[in-house]
Amino acid sequence: MSGVDICDTFAAYLRHLRKPVMIPHRAATGPTSAPHLRVGILLARRFTLSAFGNFVDVLRLAADEGDQSRPIRCDWHVLAGDATPVASSSGISVTPDARLTDPAAYDYIAVVGGLLGAPQPLLPAQIAYLHRAARAGVPLIGLCTGAFVLHEAGLMDGYRCCVSWFHHQDFVTRHDGLRPISDRIFVVDRDRLTCAGGVGAAHLAAWLVERHVGASAARKSLNIMLVEPAAAQDDPGHGPQPALPLTLRCTDPLVRRALLRMQESLDAPVTMAALAEDMGIPRRRLERHFRAALAMSPAQAGLLLRLAQARHLLRHSRRSVTAIAQATGFCDMPHLARVFRQHEGMTPGAYRAAGDAPMARSDQTDRSAAHL
Repeated sequence: MSGVDICDTFAAYLRHLRKPVMIPHRAATGPTSAPHLRVGILLARRFTLSAFGNFVDVLRLAADEGDQSRPIRCDWHVLAGDATPVASSSGISVTPDARLTDPAAYDYIAVVGGLLGAPQPLLPAQIAYLHRAARAGVPLIGLCTGAFVLHEAGLMDGYRCCVSWFHHQDFVTRHDGLRPISDRIFVVDRDRLTCAGGVGAAHLAAWLVERHVGASAARKSLNIMLVEPAAAQDDPGHGPQPALPLTLRCTDPLVRRALLRMQESLDAPVTMAALAEDMGIPRRRLERHFRAALAMSPAQAGLLLRLAQARHLLRHSRRSVTAIAQATGFCDMPHLARVFRQHEGMTPGAYRAAGDAPMARSDQTDRSAAHL
């Protein structure tokens, strides 16, 4: 085969990947006549394919024995007013396979969110359908940025919601005065269920499967997908979001949750007493966990997080040093400069001017920790 033929073949393959994908639904041919769990799914414009795929695959693997994908114990449909394919954020499209019929036919209606910049994530008919579902008492699920869609549709008033750490500030900026939860995999608040996306969608789906089908089916799905089960806790979604860019690495889930809370308020650092109260644990217990996991106090760890953010802003933004000091919880520019010099060996201005310094980030963190 010539080089031109190879290129033509590869181009044809890429075009094939871009074709609309139909979600298969074969008639159930198993011992039960009605699925234990039925979910209707609305896809937002430029939806996140990973959140959709992880959520549906848990249902698919739990629905049947082995990997036959028959919708026996679980059933799912992509809902829309017509069969127009919906493009994901990756460019791959999914074709809806069911109309906006009675929402009471489903146990849950899920919204898969996507890129925040996409105009009109859902059509007016889909928004109206969500309101019909809410009035009928059908629980609503927000996957990935689906929490944004539900809130902007007026369906999250008075509810807690979970968003990814990556979109935490976006949510706060859009919805002044609201504090989303970004230190959990997912959050269940009565008849509203939200998750951070990614593998969080798989964990939320597994929680639904455990409730409606059984724990063994939920474990089976996660095991086949090579997804680690969430830490067993009384509170659903209790485990911390697993892939946060923490400057400080540890395996203690309590410490990781605390660090995430600190990251959410770098501009106004929380006191240790307030942090412990917010997490529902005694302050001394929180301090013991930090000492055991990181060999430092919560206050020292919080300072390292603020310095890491200051370094990032100095290298990757045009903000003034004064603005960066305010954004990272320092009293003023001289305060930041004094602490920064103590831990980094140079002023913020010198660090910014140095550009791509040879020092690795991990080395910076280790050296900062040594000064504490």
